[in-house]
Parts: sequence; structure tokens; C-alpha cells
Amino acid sequence: MLRGNDLVCVRGDRRLFEDVNFFLDAGGIMRVSGPNGSGKTSLLRMLCGLSLPAHGEISWRGTAIRSLGGEYYNEVTYLGHLAGVKDELTAIENLRISSALAGAEIGEDKAREVLQYVGLGGRELLPVKVLSQGQKKRVALARLLVSSTALWILDEPLVALDTSAIKMIKDLLEQHLAQGGMVVMTTHQEIDIAAATIQQLQLA
Repeated sequence: MLRGNDLVCVRGDRRLFEDVNFFLDAGGIMRVSGPNGSGKTSLLRMLCGLSLPAHGEISWRGTAIRSLGGEYYNEVTYLGHLAGVKDELTAIENLRISSALAGAEIGEDKAREVLQYVGLGGRELLPVKVLSQGQKKRVALARLLVSSTALWILDEPLVALDTSAIKMIKDLLEQHLAQGGMVVMTTHQEIDIAAATIQQLQLA
């Protein structure tokens, strides 16, 4: 369903990777690994359509994503390495705005319920700037609980999370995969996830 053919990434005068090929079907997860500077985040940005490969093609259900536009983007949830939240807004405001931008508007009660589930009960109305890095990460990850997209692309989703939060994310990923969703993720931390298919993509 998601395929990469002969992908090449060039930054400046440096070739980060080349000849990258993969196929990910419903219920599958692909973990992208490699040393710093190998192009992991660059690959994820390509999969989101935020940047283009120097060579090769990424396709979704047999069609190049560059020609699908919004039809593809509406099926993707991307969480970058940074939390991507607005410090001056509350946790509830961040979640509601990010969800609305993704086409999944939620009310305040639903946002409060989701934030409580991710361990932010009592902090929903605080400006995000007063939260810890781990709590900011939970605000970002709360988007997954209200997402109806098929493909989740996650860049280091476990950074700054404690053991209980990692267990919560593991359960959430497994539920998404069991329902036929797909996940592409980078992580330096070990996490054992049950999935129909598990791939390891190593970038040199």
C-alpha cells in the first residue's frame, strides 16, 4: 500500500542514502534506524510529502503521492521529532487546533478526556510552556487518539517519555495496527510491538 522505489536523498553536496526500497501493507510497521545524519528524518519527511527525493518514487495504493495531493495527506498523521506544540496555548487548545487542521475537529470535553488518558489530567488548561518536555510530548501524542488516518509517521515518538507513557504508546500502536493501520517510525529506544508484519529499514 505504501511503497518506496529506488529512493535517493541528497542534502547540499552530500548523498545521505540511495537505493532505498520498501513496501508496507495494512497492519504493518516499519522501523527506520541508522546513525545520526543518515537521513532518517529526511526519509520520513519524504513519506509525508514535505520534501522530494532526489531520485525514485513514493507511491500510495499504486499511485505516486506527488499526484495524489490532499487525497494522500488526509490519510497521514505525521508527528515530528520535536513536540510541535504552541507554548502560549493550553494543552486543550493545542490538541483541538492540531486536530482541526488535520480535519478531525473535536470538542472541549473530548479533548479533556483524551488528555486525561495520556496522563495530563489537571494540566489541560495550563499553557504548554509550563509543562515538562515529557508532558509536551504527551500533548503531541494525544493527536493519535483522535486520528482516523491509515498511516502514522512518527519521528522519535518515545523521546522524553517515562515507562508508563511508553507502555501507553505501545498499546496505542498495536491497536492501530490491529485495525489495519500502518506505522513508520524512528526510535533509538527498544519497543516490542505486535504487528502483522515488522520491517527494519537500516540507513547507512
